[in-house]
Amino acid sequence: MNTKLKNRQYIIYIIVALLLFPVNVEAQKMKHNTVKQNSKQNVNKQNVPNKNTINGGNQKSTNRDLTNKTSNKKKNLDDKKTVNKKTNINDNKVNIDKSKKNVNVNVDNSKNVNIKNNRNTVVRHSNRPYNRPPYRYGGRSYYCYHPYHYHPYRPFYWGPVWHPWGFVVATIAVTAIVISVENQQYHYDSGVYYVQSGSGYTVVQAPVGATITTLPSNSQTVVVNETTNNYYYGGTYYEKSDGGYTVVPPTAGTIVENLPEGGEEVKIGDVTYVKYGETYYQPFEQDGKNMYEVVNVEEGEE
Repeated sequence: MNTKLKNRQYIIYIIVALLLFPVNVEAQKMKHNTVKQNSKQNVNKQNVPNKNTINGGNQKSTNRDLTNKTSNKKKNLDDKKTVNKKTNINDNKVNIDKSKKNVNVNVDNSKNVNIKNNRNTVVRHSNRPYNRPPYRYGGRSYYCYHPYHYHPYRPFYWGPVWHPWGFVVATIAVTAIVISVENQQYHYDSGVYYVQSGSGYTVVQAPVGATITTLPSNSQTVVVNETTNNYYYGGTYYEKSDGGYTVVPPTAGTIVENLPEGGEEVKIGDVTYVKYGETYYQPFEQDGKNMYEVVNVEEGEE
């Protein structure tokens, strides 16, 4: 009896255990899923940055960038103002020079354009005898037909188309013609002679021997002697020739009323001449007008 009872109890325990096993399995499964889900949420929380942190960081970075851009913009404006200020200062200096009527403001003196053997600086001797003794000083004799009478040198202005020696232009007129003298090429326009240079075209002395067909407007007739006249314009002398009008050196004793820009007063002893190129002009007075005479300079005479 006791054995049957024990067996019956054992069977009951087994049945109860079998009945409870699915419940435990389901509970374990639910517990496992809960743990897995919590673990996944924790991982997601670690990978996803804090929204406030992101916005705060971006905001700070954006503010910093805006500050830097504003600072750079202000700096660039200051630098631009500084550059403009310096440029305006330089421009004002140029304007000041122009206000003083410095007609040499466009003359590029750094360029020494030498045209050998063609400079109209050698004075031709006159066939008229001098009735006055020369002025002698420093081993030279200065011959003139008229008595010396000083008056200040004031350059004459021949108009906007005329330019002094050394003046540089970027372009020349399409009406300019090309003249070749002793293998040197010149561009001629309206009484002015140019040679091509690196920065454009530079005005030079009229080359002796150059021939043009038409004289510049406003040219003047000057008396050389009883049989010869020259034509004078802007410091250049022309003589009638078969081809037109040819550039010639000034002849001693020739009288002109005006000298162009580019001359300088040179004091020799007690006499002040005007030197234009290598030609000396003596100031004198004729019929109440200030005039200049081409001087004949002889070396080694006392």
